[in-house]
Amino acid sequence: MSILVNKDTRLLVQGITGREGGYHATRCREYGTNLVAGVTPGKGGQMFDGDIPVFDTVDQAVAETGANASLIFVPPPFAADAIVESVDAGIPVVACITEGIPVADSIKVVRYLRGKEATVIGPNCPGIITPGAECKMGIMPGSIHMAGRVGVVSRSGTLTYEAVGQLTGLGIGQSTCVGIGGDPVSGTSFIDVLQMFNDDPETDGVVFIGEIGGTKEQEAAEYIGSSEFTKPVAALIVGRSAPPGRRMGHAGAIITGKAARADEKMKALEQAGAAIVPSPADIGVIMRAALN
Repeated sequence: MSILVNKDTRLLVQGITGREGGYHATRCREYGTNLVAGVTPGKGGQMFDGDIPVFDTVDQAVAETGANASLIFVPPPFAADAIVESVDAGIPVVACITEGIPVADSIKVVRYLRGKEATVIGPNCPGIITPGAECKMGIMPGSIHMAGRVGVVSRSGTLTYEAVGQLTGLGIGQSTCVGIGGDPVSGTSFIDVLQMFNDDPETDGVVFIGEIGGTKEQEAAEYIGSSEFTKPVAALIVGRSAPPGRRMGHAGAIITGKAARADEKMKALEQAGAAIVPSPADIGVIMRAALN
């Protein structure tokens, strides 16, 4: 079992005729993802990769192909509208890879999502993958993943790959890996994904990767420490050496107060019962110990 995507996912790519969209659409397809459509306004009627139809709108693509997931490679000024277009078309899972979307646009999208039956991952994220050639919906290197029973949720794309590489190297497969994105405002929170993993009978434990900035990790710690959550967690927080006020990599990774610091986040997660990962090099071994 998995969360969000699997072999039955029918993927469309918004921005498929662009360089990045086209490249990663091909990589997703090569992994085994069922790519059924692309969307680029003004280029409807074209074919991508020989047999994938391109449509002018998401509505048209859904009507013609039954697409039920959307991967977005649309420039920042138009990406928020692309998310809304997919949600309005009834697509239940949307991943927006685009970096640099104005925070004001993201806030409007998150408000719009209230009450909607849609899960939006990102923006500024690597996407979602369920290993075992089931579905790669993003920009992650598929070859490092291995099917198994550990979920991964992270604010950092690169550290997600590092975690997966270590897990696979130790023979620990992954159920689903989700990068929620590094922006201050995102469509899906840590808690949303943790709830999905908690409800998945074939996920035995979770690797949790957070970073400085905001209070998303403390909110997640409250849930991890509750009686509702029942699975072991190995938690890494990066950015311990970051000085206050300096952005570290992601738009959301900036210390704006005591709660945004790495040590405060680690303290909250440790009190919640998570196994703290002391450095990125220890992700795999700490998860293995937590499982045992």
